[in-house]
Amino acid sequence: MTLKRKLLLACAGVAAVIAAVVLAPPKGSNTPTEATEPMQAAAALTVSLETPQIEVWPEEVRANGWLAAWQDVVISAQIGGQMIESVNASVGDTVAKGDVLSRFSRGSLENDVQQLEAALESARASLELATADADRARKLSSNSAISQQQAAEYLSTERKAKADVSSAEAQLASARLDLDHTDVIAVTGGVISSRSAAVGDVVTAGEELFRLVRDGRVEWQAEVPLNQLRQIEVGTPVSVPTPQGDISGVVRRIAPSVSESNGRVIVYVSLTPPDATVQPKTGIMISGIFKVGESEALFVSSSAVVMQDGFSYVFALEHGETPTVSRIRVETGRRQDDRVEILSGVSKDMQIVQSGGAFLSDGSVVRIAGADAAPGDTNTAETDQ
Repeated sequence: MTLKRKLLLACAGVAAVIAAVVLAPPKGSNTPTEATEPMQAAAALTVSLETPQIEVWPEEVRANGWLAAWQDVVISAQIGGQMIESVNASVGDTVAKGDVLSRFSRGSLENDVQQLEAALESARASLELATADADRARKLSSNSAISQQQAAEYLSTERKAKADVSSAEAQLASARLDLDHTDVIAVTGGVISSRSAAVGDVVTAGEELFRLVRDGRVEWQAEVPLNQLRQIEVGTPVSVPTPQGDISGVVRRIAPSVSESNGRVIVYVSLTPPDATVQPKTGIMISGIFKVGESEALFVSSSAVVMQDGFSYVFALEHGETPTVSRIRVETGRRQDDRVEILSGVSKDMQIVQSGGAFLSDGSVVRIAGADAAPGDTNTAETDQ
């Protein structure tokens, strides 16, 4: 055997000894097959608890609806064929009954009046002549100086003249009325909500010129579902939030029929703004509250209610060697501030997770805030999911 080969075999032997020493397990250590003691699972989340409470809360019915005029007043042209010479009011103006809102041209109507006055004078002159002839005929007919036929003709002429005078008087009165209608008058007080009158327009009879909110009063026309209408009656108090602040009101009328488009009933609410001189604006869709009574409410903090899969849930504590929580589906009702009423699923003796439910699942292990932490449990904010 050559020297080179002897050296190679010696190196291989040394390497084998070193590998055996390095890979050998230390003395007294456990083998992989020996059982290890189980470790306590870390809690999913530190939570605080609360107990459902009971208080008397007002019963309310919420609805949406439009702010609209209590009554719309349409002011139209009562004559046609005349030009608008002036417009004295615009949208937003407050007007009183009898105010002149616009004025039409009067020239042609004044000429008509003069012509009819002349026709009336002519008719009266004819009546005077016919009356004188009729009086003579009455005297002569009593003495048989004229025939009965002639007397009847004079009397008939007198009656016709009287009719002509009455007709002329009526025509003159109508012409004078048309002349008066050249002034467009506010038939009631209110606030102008729209104006279509413009200087230079030639109007037609019946054409709308202005629209008023009568007396400036605005009401809330609430759309109430039929199944909630039984709680509402005339006189029910209402609270309506508006851009000017909350406004109180009262139900004045309930529509007798249901809307065919949405199946809701219109409830008309008279509003009483704190400042009577400032009315809310019309054409706004707002929500309001009908105060229909009071009743007890079982409630929890709104943070305790979690929305999952389109439903409302709370997490209740399950007592045991290791505290866990169970997910309970609930039905919610009224709300006040940061509290929500629970209609079903929870009893007043349960302990409910106050917040953090969004990070929990059914059966999650939790640690209760204020309780002693389990030995070795240092993870308080991580989920076990």
